[in-house]
Amino acid sequence: MGAALLRQQIWLLVVLAAGIAIVHADIAEYDEFLKKRAEEAFHSSLQAYNANPKQVVDYFNAEVGDTLKNLTIAKRRNLKEGGSSCQATNPIDRCWRCDPNWAMNRKRLADCARGFGRGTTGGKGGRIYVVTDASDGDVEDPKPGTLRHAVIQEEPLWIVFAKSMVITLKQELMINHNKTIDGRGASVHIAYGAGLTIQFVQNVIIHNIRIHHILPKMGGMIRDSTSHIGLRTMSDGDAISIFGSSHIWIDHVSMARASDGLIDAIMGSTAITISNCKFNKHNDVMLLGASDAFSEDAIMQVTVAFNRFGRGLIQRMPRCRWGFFHVVNNDYAQWEMYAIGGSSSPTIVSQGNRFKASNNPFTKEVTKRDYAPESVWSNWQWRSEGDLFLNGAYFVESGEELKVTPLTQSSKIKYKPGSYVGRLTRKAGTLRCKVGRPC
Repeated sequence: MGAALLRQQIWLLVVLAAGIAIVHADIAEYDEFLKKRAEEAFHSSLQAYNANPKQVVDYFNAEVGDTLKNLTIAKRRNLKEGGSSCQATNPIDRCWRCDPNWAMNRKRLADCARGFGRGTTGGKGGRIYVVTDASDGDVEDPKPGTLRHAVIQEEPLWIVFAKSMVITLKQELMINHNKTIDGRGASVHIAYGAGLTIQFVQNVIIHNIRIHHILPKMGGMIRDSTSHIGLRTMSDGDAISIFGSSHIWIDHVSMARASDGLIDAIMGSTAITISNCKFNKHNDVMLLGASDAFSEDAIMQVTVAFNRFGRGLIQRMPRCRWGFFHVVNNDYAQWEMYAIGGSSSPTIVSQGNRFKASNNPFTKEVTKRDYAPESVWSNWQWRSEGDLFLNGAYFVESGEELKVTPLTQSSKIKYKPGSYVGRLTRKAGTLRCKVGRPC
């Protein structure tokens, strides 16, 4: 991998020296501040890249197995004692959800990311910032107490909400480094305006909010930090756009009805986990890698786990390019075109998912490959292990089989099959968290 990393670093320097505009960045003026951020972000992505992704897969599966085993033991014990157990059925939820004092210990969540986004701590190192104002009146000089004012700060912040609110963004929300947006304890909707943008930053957690009815906006001068304001072009209408960023964790977010993608991660983004989310009523759900020409996305590594892909979804759950993608223990219900697709030789490991096809005889296939003949895509490593197929659904595999690692061989670690998905995704989407009770 050393030679590949060197090529990527040389590519970055060439781009910066030539002043070439980065495609699809919505950046109208690529100034010195953004050039420096882009360089720092790309080096952070290189450092976040894991040279042994299969080990990440194995550790993830091991934790799922341990969680279910311990949950069974706890249920038996509670039945004997006449009590009840917390129903947190996957390792991410089990890490924090059973604590009745979660509101006093919110930052415990920061220790709970799993998969490629493991180690994402968001605003753990900073103070609590309470959003008290749902308005978004000034995108150049945001009002204190608003979400926009919180996310542009330079310091780490754990952002919570004083009350339930609907926030309609005038322009895309530019999120700075080391931030957690934590909607627990309130009903928080980002809706009827622009979406969230995570660009050239690291270490962001988005948790327990609803994002829907997202619209493209015309752009203009938008502040992205306390020390910088930049000129943006028209936004695409993505609900969450991840651009050149690393260590990103999206958890327990309910999403629907955006003008473009619900989640797009592109341009060298990596170390991402998307977990416990619920997706409904949308066309292009999740795009991981935007260009067949951008081979630097080979460093992209994403875990997609414990999510519910519900009714009214058409395609891209996810649609992948170049990188390594672990799609594990998700629930898929009646996609209208395909579920998992890609191009440019991505590695896709599909394990323990439940795929239920619709009654349309022409959309039974889970997979879709683009821009390559079978003689080429047959070499792409797309493997299905332990997936459950219902109503005629099927997965077309390709490439070599997954290799047994020393970890799996020594401890007999294995993914949990698709029959467990109902339990593992039971609480996907936003949670109704009440103070003093497990969430």
